Amino acid sequence: MNKTKGHTLRGVLCTTLGGVCWGFSGTCGQYLFSHFDISSLWLTCVRLLSGGVLLTLLALFRRRDSVLGILRSPRDLFQLVCYGLFGLLLCQYSYMTAISWSNAATTTVLQNLGPVLIMLYTCLRDRRRPDGRETAALALALGGIYLLATGGDPAHMALSPQGLFWGLSAAASVMFYSLLPRRLLTRWDQTAVTGLGMMAGGIVINLAARSWTYSVSLPVQGWLALSATVLLGTALAFSLIMQGVADVGPVRSSMLAATEPVAAAVFSALWLGTRFSVTDLIGFAAIIATIFLLAKDS
Repeated sequence: MNKTKGHTLRGVLCTTLGGVCWGFSGTCGQYLFSHFDISSLWLTCVRLLSGGVLLTLLALFRRRDSVLGILRSPRDLFQLVCYGLFGLLLCQYSYMTAISWSNAATTTVLQNLGPVLIMLYTCLRDRRRPDGRETAALALALGGIYLLATGGDPAHMALSPQGLFWGLSAAASVMFYSLLPRRLLTRWDQTAVTGLGMMAGGIVINLAARSWTYSVSLPVQGWLALSATVLLGTALAFSLIMQGVADVGPVRSSMLAATEPVAAAVFSALWLGTRFSVTDLIGFAAIIATIFLLAKDS
């Protein structure tokens, strides 16, 4: 096997496995909410700060110059804090809160509406109408939301208003998460930017929530699930996805990472017994299809 084919295979495997890790992490969050008395706020405090520490240590080991460079630049540090608060913090809190009101699979699918919101933002910024492919993606996204929210019957809500609100908030946070750090990522290593951003968001939310005052008692299986949300859903998943982007490019990686909602649905059904209707599955497929429609050749 030549070097190019080896890199492509590695990229495909890493990105696919990274998506599976993200999906499993969300299911672990659903398990924690359904079996133990913990809040999405406390879980976000632990996950964000712990993930930030792990990724920052990894960045110090691999690209120490990027970590120090960001900390020495007031402009970059200010932008990084904004990214940590309005991108990473909002993303993780809204994602976990949505799971607490619904389930990991539905939340993960709704979060994948982020590229549609980015497309709409780009159209508004450039003052142009969506083209045919973008219009089709928007129609699929709206149809998918309708099916998930109503189950195909507009007379009732199949998804709780809170679950829908926080799921769509998670999608909006993906847009902020993707757009806010673009300038930073042209200057510094991505692991350093994300690790320091998570630490900034983690420090702020832990101070604001006074997380040290929470009384949380978990059995061994609870701590294992919590560890999985941090290690698999943050450090390992991020490292795998970044390797995949380096090997096969961002376009193919974004499509392969669509394994995340599929994995979340499978884990939720097999492990937690979550049931999905036919309309749920059609809604899932419609939203996931937008990823492929909006992917452009790199």
